Amino acid sequence: MPTRLAGADTGAAWGPVHAFIAAAAAVVLVITGFAWHSVDSLIANIERIGDLGLGGGRDGAVDILMVGVDSRTDAHGNPLTNAERAMLHAGDEVGTNTDTIVLVRVPNDGRSATAISLPRDSYVDIPGSGRGKINSAYGATKETERAKLIGQGVSEAEAERQSTKAGRQALIKTVANLTGITVDHYAEVSLLGFVLLTDAVGGVEVCLNNPVDEWMSGAEFPAGRQRLDGPRALSFVRQRHDLQRGDLDRIVRQQVFMAQLVGQVLSTKTLANPARLRQLSEAVGRTVVLDEDWDVVAFLQQLQDLSGGQVQFETIPVTDLNGMTSDGESVVRVDPKTVKSYVASLVGEQAEAVSAPAVDPATVTVNVLNAGGVAGLAGQVSQALTAKGFQAGRVGNYSGGSVTGSRVLAADSADPKAKAVAEALGKLTVVADSSVSPDSVSVVLASDYSGPGSAASSMFDFSGTSTSATPVPPAPPIDAGQNGPKCVN
Repeated sequence: MPTRLAGADTGAAWGPVHAFIAAAAAVVLVITGFAWHSVDSLIANIERIGDLGLGGGRDGAVDILMVGVDSRTDAHGNPLTNAERAMLHAGDEVGTNTDTIVLVRVPNDGRSATAISLPRDSYVDIPGSGRGKINSAYGATKETERAKLIGQGVSEAEAERQSTKAGRQALIKTVANLTGITVDHYAEVSLLGFVLLTDAVGGVEVCLNNPVDEWMSGAEFPAGRQRLDGPRALSFVRQRHDLQRGDLDRIVRQQVFMAQLVGQVLSTKTLANPARLRQLSEAVGRTVVLDEDWDVVAFLQQLQDLSGGQVQFETIPVTDLNGMTSDGESVVRVDPKTVKSYVASLVGEQAEAVSAPAVDPATVTVNVLNAGGVAGLAGQVSQALTAKGFQAGRVGNYSGGSVTGSRVLAADSADPKAKAVAEALGKLTVVADSSVSPDSVSVVLASDYSGPGSAASSMFDFSGTSTSATPVPPAPPIDAGQNGPKCVN
């Protein structure tokens, strides 16, 4: 600018939100090719919500935040039946878990779509809440706001309405701050929606490299290709444990599954089957929530030239899969600057965050000078910079007189190397100093310093720490035009 709420982690995260693209593509092809009479009722039956602080699509593309909600109600707030809860392996926990978060970019010509997955445990800044897992932005904000409203005497129903809106707004802001992309529209799909959409297309084919038997998600499958119905497909995309890369392997499963689903919905076998189309309509109407300002029909008409091969799935870069906060919480570490750069490269924009040339820390030697009263601070900060890849220079006390605040000194205040050091130490100010040689960078630490290497930095966790960093190489993109399912872990 999102932590799981009540109940134990049962591996119940899911990945169906890409299915909205499939459903949307199906509907637009029906509009243009089959004149299906139920299109109007389909749109009318979708739950609409307003006042979410959305962007409005002014940058040459439509950017959609798609959220998978592990909910015990449908899109209209009606409780699921006992049979549906049993089918979904849904427990009795109460809360709104947004365990699938995807940003979808659709250029205004509608001929391509890029779906960017955000790992649910990504440790990020949440507006109004501080640092936390990205999947907590919605639920934690909602619960905090709901409790406050109830305490003020607001009715349960009104507190639920207002707090749900606050949770959605917090998630939208969190995603926008992390990715650098303004969200134009919002789509939310419930757990039940995934099952119904899968069954509506007659099941989806997947392929596993090895057999699976994992009780927490209910995933029990042989190796090789196989077609899954809705409930079994849910177990396939929910599995988190016993996977080599945990949440990232689960995201790959979700993406290959949805690539198959998109390709299948775009096929004539689905579009020529009135019964299948009716099921799609019922599934969307019961399980999808959209923002009220979204002209869905106009958007669907943009997609009329969309093909499976032009729907691509990506995942934001991860710096540490096994991150750990100071209080022992397991997190996935991401670097916001790297994420913004990556997303900008995918959407073909020159983001402000990446306008400056990249600097290799190994090429920068940094002198660290102490102008405050904390003994040993310069040495600790120098060590922190070395841990970030910078080269250690002179360490000692500053002799240039009194300073009013911590700063980075360079011959030119626009020096990219100085800016890289300033960024690494918590966005310090870069000050031009004619006494500094053009090839060097110096840091002056005053009593206000609280960045890496300081006592304050060790007391409060601002970035997530890790006992064993696990570099994660980027996975190749997945598209919906592949002939047959990609085999995965």
